[in-house]
Amino acid sequence: MAALAVFGVTSIYQTLAGGDDGPDVPTGPPSAAEVRTTAHDFLAAWAGRRPGAAARLTDYAAKARPVLGAYFTDALVRKVTLEPGAARGATVPFSVTARVVAEGHAKTWTYDSELTVVRGRTTGKPLVDWDPSVVHPALAGNRRLVTREGETPQVVAVDADGRTLSAEKYPSLGPVFAQLRERYAGKLRGEPGIEVLVEETDGAQRTTPLLGISKGRPAKLPTTLDAGVQQAAEEAVRDHRRASVVAVRPSTGEILAIANAQGGGEFNNALQGATAPGSTFKIITAAALLAAGVTPETPVGCPRTYAHDQGMTFHNVEGGEIEDATFAQDFAESCNTAFVSLSDELADGEPAATARRWFGLGEDDWQTGVATFDGAVPVATGDEKSAALIGQGQVQMNPLTMASVAATVASGGFRQPVLLPPSFHDREVATAEPLPPPVAADLRRMMELTAAEGTAAGLGLGAGAGAKTGSAEVDGQERPDSWFTAYRGDVAAAAVVPEGGHGSEAAGPVVSAVLAAG
Repeated sequence: MAALAVFGVTSIYQTLAGGDDGPDVPTGPPSAAEVRTTAHDFLAAWAGRRPGAAARLTDYAAKARPVLGAYFTDALVRKVTLEPGAARGATVPFSVTARVVAEGHAKTWTYDSELTVVRGRTTGKPLVDWDPSVVHPALAGNRRLVTREGETPQVVAVDADGRTLSAEKYPSLGPVFAQLRERYAGKLRGEPGIEVLVEETDGAQRTTPLLGISKGRPAKLPTTLDAGVQQAAEEAVRDHRRASVVAVRPSTGEILAIANAQGGGEFNNALQGATAPGSTFKIITAAALLAAGVTPETPVGCPRTYAHDQGMTFHNVEGGEIEDATFAQDFAESCNTAFVSLSDELADGEPAATARRWFGLGEDDWQTGVATFDGAVPVATGDEKSAALIGQGQVQMNPLTMASVAATVASGGFRQPVLLPPSFHDREVATAEPLPPPVAADLRRMMELTAAEGTAAGLGLGAGAGAKTGSAEVDGQERPDSWFTAYRGDVAAAAVVPEGGHGSEAAGPVVSAVLAAG
């Protein structure tokens, strides 16, 4: 009886534990043959468009089946070929060649992925260790593959002649295009292309494009830029650290080129810079003096230094002087002391008023299409006023504003610079009074003298060109900022090269190259 009782207990235990007659559950890593066979069967079921069968060969069939099924129903894969490579232990790499067909468009999609074979925890069978990344490496977590129209149509910026402009080819334009797209997205018309996308399924509206099936119809972003002038501008600033240049068309105000040596930096110095323009500002000072009765032939001495009644002593660059000079010669040779000596000819507010009235500066009302700094000419007295007359003190400009100044002289009137054609916007641009014809004629005469015989003579700008050089002294710098503005034909441009020295040394060649392209 005791022996029988023991046998009974043992039998019950063997029954609960599986006993000697129960199936053996394999353990340990899968063999090479098991890895090869499991990978083959899984890939064959997937390629055969049998997601249920493929899912059952994974260790998480409930999760695998909808992802494998969506590969065909949502990603619109019509046919797929899966080629396994040589196994690395339990991991099998494989290549994917899929044919995606959507709305009459077809595209072959190739990529690589991999799977790993493990033993099932309860069955011990070799199974594919399920992870969405098996289907595509970009899949993870709550993501799925879909083929549909992209979020937004491709945007292509074009110049005035319809030529494509890209930030890759013209790096200075990257931030400019970003602003234009943001401001005028509602006016851009195009059709998005069809793409294979990774889409979040957790409520987040985020997609990542993987493959373009059709390009759709790009939305065109029209600009006033000129691809040839822009290319010349990009190349011209490349050799000068922090150089910037802008070109405009005097007859219309259209911006033809914008370039910064730092390329696509966050701060656009060509359009938003605010620094002293040096003697290029003498164009505006000269306009005020000409209107006040000074003529190009008026004798105005150019002494080595000049000071007003115990005030600040002003000097010329490198201490030069010209005896028996005329006002036109003073302008052409950029004589600081001559201009300072004429300070009393102008009321304290006249330089600022001239900048606003005829050149459209200082009102902060330009509507170019992107963010700009429109120049500042504060009312000043005493030595500050004298400094302002030669573009120092509190006067602040940038290449855009100084290119506009040269353009105003060339055409005889201010036309606010614009980056978008009038047909694309309904902005109310800034206006100014036209230059009095005698003042405009005298300014052109003096700027052309500067280009032919004055401080810009060595640049060879050619017949009919007008120019003005500038060297702006900045506290803490050993060398002044190099400024240059000029016009020729229906193109005007201005450049600044920080710490570049005299205007004709660094900024002059930059502007010369841009004018040549225009």
